[in-house]
Amino acid sequence: MANAKTAPARPKPLIRSPRGIQGFLDELGPGLVTGAADDDPSGISTYSVAGASFGYATLWTALLTFPLMAAVQLMCARLGMVTGCGLASVIRTRYSRWCLWLACALVIPANIFNVGADLAGMADAMEMMTHIPAYIWTPFFAAVIVALLLWTSYRTMALIFKWLTLVLFAYVITAFLSHPDWKAILHFTLLPHFEWTKEYISVLVAIMGTTISPYLFFWQAAQEVEEDRDHGKVTVAQRKGSTNSELRAAKRDVITGMLLSNLVMYFLILTTAATLHAHGEKNIETAKQAAEALRPLAGRGAYWLFTLGMIGTGMLAVPVLAGSCAYVVAEGAKWRSASLNLKPRLAQKFYAVIAASICIGLVFDFVGMNAVKMLFWSAILNGILAPPLVVIVVLLTSDKKVMGTRTNSPLMKWLGWACAVLMTAAAVALLVV
Repeated sequence: MANAKTAPARPKPLIRSPRGIQGFLDELGPGLVTGAADDDPSGISTYSVAGASFGYATLWTALLTFPLMAAVQLMCARLGMVTGCGLASVIRTRYSRWCLWLACALVIPANIFNVGADLAGMADAMEMMTHIPAYIWTPFFAAVIVALLLWTSYRTMALIFKWLTLVLFAYVITAFLSHPDWKAILHFTLLPHFEWTKEYISVLVAIMGTTISPYLFFWQAAQEVEEDRDHGKVTVAQRKGSTNSELRAAKRDVITGMLLSNLVMYFLILTTAATLHAHGEKNIETAKQAAEALRPLAGRGAYWLFTLGMIGTGMLAVPVLAGSCAYVVAEGAKWRSASLNLKPRLAQKFYAVIAASICIGLVFDFVGMNAVKMLFWSAILNGILAPPLVVIVVLLTSDKKVMGTRTNSPLMKWLGWACAVLMTAAAVALLVV
């Protein structure tokens, strides 16, 4: 890597089993951030629509999506750790170009659209809190996020992201403030409920699409590579391979992140079901509407927690969305200098893609497109487009030519194929119902 840091690579410290809470927290990183970024304003909108429209009836989906999401994200993490390359780079070297650019086409447009929608959601939340128009806050948040990505080190940014995950607990607290029906909650959590209607199936597809999102696959693998770069492993040869202890630590990190993501999803559905649906507010389209409707039903405390959570999750998710676009393009085009560990002057094209993704997303908010209103349908689109990428991930991580002796276990492989089959079945059901 010609433009990489010139300091000699130093061995990555051996990862030992955590001792106590501090040790456990110290090893959390890419998996935690990836899981938290999944609960962005677009996800909040989707889960709010589910809870408001069908009450507690979709709570069971959290028990379904957690193991599937954890398996796919763990495959992506292991892929990055074992090969020393991101997902797009491995697709490029293992499969034909058309497969790579098909994968890119499934991710990049949806990412940019979600960037604009998330910025709009954050701006709407700030308008509710400050009464300053949202069109002022949208470029403000875009500028702050671009500055964060351009002028902070990877280590600083990773630490900021890690602490930002705490905002997700706002939705857990909000759920308890909404006085839910715990007997009904237990019933719908343990006994899956299904309705053969277009509205219900579209909600299921949207839930799976916004939970098991394609951009997270690329981000997870790329962040494992960035972790190695942060420890001085600047070449692919230095990064290849991982010890058993490193893979175990990554597994704990990923499972924790995905558990947090699905826990927040569960409590968002629970909160909106206990308040909006229970009081007849069933036709909402955005998280902003959910927050405004929540205030008279669950009190100002729940309203403020819900609104602040939208801003915090947006600050976490927009860099992930824009960053995954940059990783996909850079790895697909085989750019040598493409890393958040590099200064912008050493990776100009990489950072240009990040800035362009955010700016184009920002444009959506100023040309009359109501991006937030279309978030639900964006989630449905993700649910339709994700299965082909899940299949690619399973095939790559089961391939000995790619993973050597670190191929998927039978359980991982089974969960990966189950994820692809279930998401495909839901998408087909939506098209034929």
